[in-house]
Amino acid sequence: MQPKILIIEDQADIRRLIRWALEDSGVVVHEVANGVMGLQVAKVLKPDLILLDVMMPGGLNGLEVCTEIKKDAGLQNTLVVMLTAKASSKDHEAALMAGADAFLPKPFSPAKLVELIEALLRQRRPAET
Repeated sequence: MQPKILIIEDQADIRRLIRWALEDSGVVVHEVANGVMGLQVAKVLKPDLILLDVMMPGGLNGLEVCTEIKKDAGLQNTLVVMLTAKASSKDHEAALMAGADAFLPKPFSPAKLVELIEALLRQRRPAET
């Protein structure tokens, strides 16, 4: 079964870049443009991995979404990669405190993103078999 990835990112150009980078990776990509919708879709979709922007307009930012995902019994094993233009050690620490599995500062290389996703999914698979 192909891994499911949910992109929660308010910028359409970044969602498009991620989708393009992942198109040959053998994953199924879903995307939403805000945290509230992202949390709702995640609860239904139960993705293997979520790419989550930290700074988003609307009701929930990425740190709040990550915290809610990790508190949800049906989602707590979902991998979360935080994507952010804020790349200080304080921001990285906040992402980890929210439960993120990885942190990737923007701008990022599409190849580096794919490499990170593949490594996280590989690490996850043996534990589930």
